[in-house]
Amino acid sequence: MSSRFKDFGSGGEITAEPLVFKVHDEEFTAIPTIQGKVLMDLVSKSQSEDSVEAMGVVSTFFDKVLVDESLERFNALLEDKERIVTMETLGEIVSWLIEEYSGRPNQQPEES
Repeated sequence: MSSRFKDFGSGGEITAEPLVFKVHDEEFTAIPTIQGKVLMDLVSKSQSEDSVEAMGVVSTFFDKVLVDESLERFNALLEDKERIVTMETLGEIVSWLIEEYSGRPNQQPEES
């Protein structure tokens, strides 16, 4: 009796560049790629009917993807009373990073 087999490899060496985004004239650096499980867990929790759990995903997401130095500065920015980062902007940042990590950018229609 023969068995079915597929080798998914070792994952290979990551050669991607870090992801960098800018908010309030500060650049923040995210790691080049994340574990598939982490991304799947975050997407799953973001769709939770429990709004508290869904909102907590944003903090967890940035904890997982930002390099330590950027995470510290980003958290300080999010607590700043004068330099506001709106929920819409946070959503755009998360969406862009997820698109980059999943390798499936969401193409926006071009305006004429």
